[in-house]
Amino acid sequence: MSKKESPMKTIVVAVILSLVCSVVVSVAAIKLKPLQETNKELDRKLNILIAAGLIDGQAQATKKQIEETFKQVETRVVDLSTGEYVEAPQGFEQRKAAKDPSMNVRIEDDIAGIRTRSKLANVYLVKKDGQLDTIILPFHGYGLWSTMYGFLALDTDTTTVVGLKYYDQAETAGLGGEIENPKWRAIWPGKEVLNEQGEPVIQIVKGEAKNEHQVDGLSGATLTSNGVENSLRYWLSDDAFGPYLAKVRAGEL
Repeated sequence: MSKKESPMKTIVVAVILSLVCSVVVSVAAIKLKPLQETNKELDRKLNILIAAGLIDGQAQATKKQIEETFKQVETRVVDLSTGEYVEAPQGFEQRKAAKDPSMNVRIEDDIAGIRTRSKLANVYLVKKDGQLDTIILPFHGYGLWSTMYGFLALDTDTTTVVGLKYYDQAETAGLGGEIENPKWRAIWPGKEVLNEQGEPVIQIVKGEAKNEHQVDGLSGATLTSNGVENSLRYWLSDDAFGPYLAKVRAGEL
C-alpha cells in the first residue's frame, strides 16, 4: 500500500512546494517594487546631472548628493507639436506614452528608427540665480542592436552642447557600447548641433572632426554612430523639440 501511495505523496509535496515558492516570490516582488522604482528614479536624476555637468560621471555619487544637486533642476513637460509647456497628465512617463496609441504619434520620416513618439516630452531646466542656464533633452533612437536612450544638455543658445549621456542601450561591448565611455562623452561639450537657421547639422564622422558640427565616430561601430547622429537629428528637428527650442531662442518661454 505504501508503495502505491509514494508517487502521489511526492506529487502533492511538489505541488505544495511550488505554491509556497510562488507566493514567496510574488510577495518579494511586491515588496521590492517600491525600492526598484526609487532606484530607477535616482538613476534617472543621476544621468541628467551627469549630462548637465553638475556631477562627475566617473565619481561615485551618493543618494544625498544626487538629491541635493537635483534641486537645481526644474522638470517641465512640453507639447512637441506647439513647443509650449503643458501640465503633465497624472503618472506621465514618456517611454510608456510612446507606446500608447492614445498618447503617441506615428513618425513619417523615421530616421531614428523608433516608429512612434510621445506627443508630450519631458525637459529638464537648470536654473542659476533664477535664470535658465542649461536645457536637458531626453532622446532615443535605434543603433545596431538596440534602442539607445540618452540625455542631451544644451546651453541657452540651444545649439552648444554642454554634455551628452547615454544610460540605456545594448550595443556591442567595446564597440558601439562605447557611447557610454567617458572619453567619448568628453569630446561633446562645445560642439554645435544646430546651424544659424535652427536646423540640425550634427555629424558623427569617421576619423577626425574638422569643425564644431562634427564629432569623431566610434571605431568599428559605424551603424551605432549613425544611430546616434540620426537620433539627435530627429529629436532636434521640427518634428520633435524643434518648435520648443525655437521658442527658447526667441525668449518666449
